[in-house]
Amino acid sequence: MVITMNDSQLSSIIEVKRFLKESEVIEFKKRFQKEAYEWIEEALGRFDYLYLSKKEKGLTKKYIEKVTGYSRPQVTRQIKEYRETGRVRVKEYKRNKFERKYTSKDIQLLAKTAELHDYPNGASLKKTLQRMANIYGKEEYRNISVISVSHIYNLKKTILYKHSVTFYQGTKKAKVRKIGERCKPDPEGKPGYLRVDTVHQGDKSGEKGVYHINTVDEVVQWEVVGAVEKITDCHLIPLLQKIIASYPYRIINFHADNGTEYINRNVVEMLNHLLIKLTKSRPRHTNDNALAETKNGWVLRKWMGYGHIEKKHAKGINEFYLDCFNEYLNFHRPCAFPIEVKDKKGKIKKKYRYQDYMTPYEKLRNIPHARVYLKEGVTFEMLDKIAKRYTDNEMAKKVQLERDKLFDKILAA
Repeated sequence: MVITMNDSQLSSIIEVKRFLKESEVIEFKKRFQKEAYEWIEEALGRFDYLYLSKKEKGLTKKYIEKVTGYSRPQVTRQIKEYRETGRVRVKEYKRNKFERKYTSKDIQLLAKTAELHDYPNGASLKKTLQRMANIYGKEEYRNISVISVSHIYNLKKTILYKHSVTFYQGTKKAKVRKIGERCKPDPEGKPGYLRVDTVHQGDKSGEKGVYHINTVDEVVQWEVVGAVEKITDCHLIPLLQKIIASYPYRIINFHADNGTEYINRNVVEMLNHLLIKLTKSRPRHTNDNALAETKNGWVLRKWMGYGHIEKKHAKGINEFYLDCFNEYLNFHRPCAFPIEVKDKKGKIKKKYRYQDYMTPYEKLRNIPHARVYLKEGVTFEMLDKIAKRYTDNEMAKKVQLERDKLFDKILAA
């Protein structure tokens, strides 16, 4: 609550000086702005401020500051206004108002057009408005026809627009059903977590080459490769089923990048039928599928090269992979298995030691309780026979000969 004070008895500078001295320890509350400005104007007139000496003006200023609670610069501004205009008034705020470009009639035309065309999107609606004005010469549409697509949606939010249509429903965001979980799988040392990637064998004269499908187990680096003519569902899904079936242990997780050849409903349906979880790489995490991409370079590109291979040779390449190449990769080709080491700064780095090089099959056998991961009907005794029927060099020689035969057919075609 503001307490008003009747100071009309103070009419001389001597009385003001006495008042300031006697009220030195008294603190006055700030008045309301309008009331304060009116009082300042009255006080300046009562003391004939414009005709006072410099010292008397200073005392008057202190008096006004004391009573109103305003600072010295504030009081100085009010006195300046009084000197220029003879008044001290609160300035009224005037809001800047932009001229309305689109009238109520324009909004009603917009609503009528939208309703007639069953509420199309903004771009389609703008095109119709332009056609009404330019092609059909309807002058009433001239102004609204130049509206931007984005501003159409602004006008649709107005009360007038909503009242001008018999039925109004805002644009709803489409519900997108997510396919696959964005995450980096954590196998916790268990086999069955596959990484998959596609390698394209080049283009030539506008013709697509064959596609290699490379799958690698994250823990044991068991690798199964296949080939298809096209990465369409009718070619890819049967191959993926064959690849998954060729693994000697149960597959738990299938991880790919964000390519549509894997992230689609048909692949999801196939994996769900096999009780396999689908995951996909996260954005801005380029190393989420690094193992498969590394194998692409060190295995596929090294053995199959970079040159164009026509897609008609996919069947022959696939037979080469499934007959001998995959067996060589998993039973006879040693891989590096890194260990994590923390340096002096606490940063974790991967270290590759000679004693940790082994074949994927040897790595699988070294997993504690490895038998529990094998598929029904598969035993290590059966796998041992496969591993020992050829030496590493014999198997490598067989793969070399089969690859030479394959490329002879490709070059002869």
